[in-house]
Amino acid sequence: MDVIGEVRNCVKTECEKPSSRYGMGPFYDHFEFVVKYAKDLAKKKNADEEIVTIAAWLHDIGSIMYGRENHHETGCEIAEKLLLELNYPKSKIERVKLCIFNHRGSNNFERKSIEEQIVAEADVMSNFDNLAGIFKAAYVYEKLSQSEAKKSICEKLTRKWKQLHFEESKKTIKPKYEAAMLLLK
Repeated sequence: MDVIGEVRNCVKTECEKPSSRYGMGPFYDHFEFVVKYAKDLAKKKNADEEIVTIAAWLHDIGSIMYGRENHHETGCEIAEKLLLELNYPKSKIERVKLCIFNHRGSNNFERKSIEEQIVAEADVMSNFDNLAGIFKAAYVYEKLSQSEAKKSICEKLTRKWKQLHFEESKKTIKPKYEAAMLLLK
């Protein structure tokens, strides 16, 4: 069985549901970027690419299904249930769950494995590929004015830039960060 393919399809199905608050945007404009960056970093850092890929697909599933608050916790519950149904090894499920639980930059959780750091890092990196989505969130969900949104997004991207740990990530994101700052300031 292709566990990664099954996980990807599950995430896509949840995004497609009418009950999904965000629609398909996160699937194409966030999840796919996180997975791309996570797989690339896993190769460069000699990490477990399977664990990283599954966790990257599932890291925000709690947000899609139940909302952003505590989505790192609900995401772990969803991942465990899904992966058990797919007969994925329990020891690997625990590693995936740690990646999901520790992916949030705002929580400053200690990441003990390279896989946990990679998923968190890939999540941060994806922000620089979806400025339109960040603006949408500022206008639609946060109901900010244009000047408030501009300031908020500039601050967010600066925080995200500072969260990058790997030199490979900084090298990849630096041109995007600099371009965004040039346009926002």
